[in-house]
Amino acid sequence: MSTATSVGRLMVVVPARDEEALLERCLDAVNLAVDTVRGSRRDLPVAVVVVADRCLDRTADLARHVGAHVVEIDEGCVGAARRAGVDAGTALLAPARMDQTWVASTDADSRVPPAWLDHQVGLASRGARLVIGHAVPDRRDIDPTTWTRWRRRHTSTSVGAHIHGANLGFRLDDYDAAGGWPLMREHEDRHLVTALLSAGVPAAAGLDVVTSGRLKGRVPGGFSGYLRKINGSRRPASSAPTEPPAGYLDPGLQQA
Repeated sequence: MSTATSVGRLMVVVPARDEEALLERCLDAVNLAVDTVRGSRRDLPVAVVVVADRCLDRTADLARHVGAHVVEIDEGCVGAARRAGVDAGTALLAPARMDQTWVASTDADSRVPPAWLDHQVGLASRGARLVIGHAVPDRRDIDPTTWTRWRRRHTSTSVGAHIHGANLGFRLDDYDAAGGWPLMREHEDRHLVTALLSAGVPAAAGLDVVTSGRLKGRVPGGFSGYLRKINGSRRPASSAPTEPPAGYLDPGLQQA
């Protein structure tokens, strides 16, 4: 049974590794989303945390310049970076119950829409405890054939059909019960979401974010590896809709 959450504090966690070229536009979008959610919830404490992991460029300095809290680590592991960000955000914010703490996750090469956070907090107030959104490749970065193949693979309306660390939100108590971000160099997002859904955490669909369509990423797989696979494939994978995963909550069926 789902329980509505009155979000009492909110953190946004952004892992980054040598992302000086894209980080500022990412954080500009995040800051606009923060301004939007505070427009209706003026007293909501919010922390934006950038975890600069093994960076050799100006990533950390740029993040500080736009007002983010920066954590510098030397792990070379996105799972460790995301985990460090959640820990830092928890320490930064005023104490609150874990079930009233919301964690939003995105990536340094992504741009969230202005209503991204407001939408997640609204879903939480209606009983969602996990929000899973699509990451859409930036059309300026990919050729028309790759874009067409990507669209054919992403017709399912199931909330759990596509999972991206660049577009997630969840309650801190559920995250903690699931063991937190696994210390993995890739696919940490799918492992965490699978653990949450397996525990029966109610999930809802989030707004789309735009993510870099680069074909060379920071890890062998990940989003860029997926785009490389599409770019080199001859036939798109089946796009048949799947059933909603366990714990799925249709936000239109649950009232605050």
